[in-house]
Amino acid sequence: MGGEAELRVGLFVVMVVVVMVGGGVEAQSWCVARSNASNQALQTGLDYACGAGADCAPVQSNGLCYLPNTLVAHASYAYNSYYQRKNEASGTCDFSGTATIAMTDPSYGSCVYPSSARYALFSSFLLFLMVFPLPKKKKKDFFKNK
Repeated sequence: MGGEAELRVGLFVVMVVVVMVGGGVEAQSWCVARSNASNQALQTGLDYACGAGADCAPVQSNGLCYLPNTLVAHASYAYNSYYQRKNEASGTCDFSGTATIAMTDPSYGSCVYPSSARYALFSSFLLFLMVFPLPKKKKKDFFKNK
């Protein structure tokens, strides 16, 4: 590899490490249930999230996020899963007023809440390519006079 290519690879490796350690270049957010919401409203939101595409397997009795076995904890995981799968789109963290955006990771123990971090790495890679575009290959001109 030439010097320029090695520099680009080195910069990319450093950027990936910074993103992985630092949590990305963009602020991460999670959607969690409000602790003051009624049980009935939380159950309705939980049912909606699980029925509309959220990954609710982790809050099942054999899942990594089953404990604590509370409606707030289970709804929080389901709400966040739905929110992340909808790419944090506006209005996807409301659930009739029973949810709110959190800027701190609600993960605990072996229960890991999905976040936008996986998207931050991809965004960082695209930014890298914009700042350091790949060199263009020179075309050979076979018709040029020698």
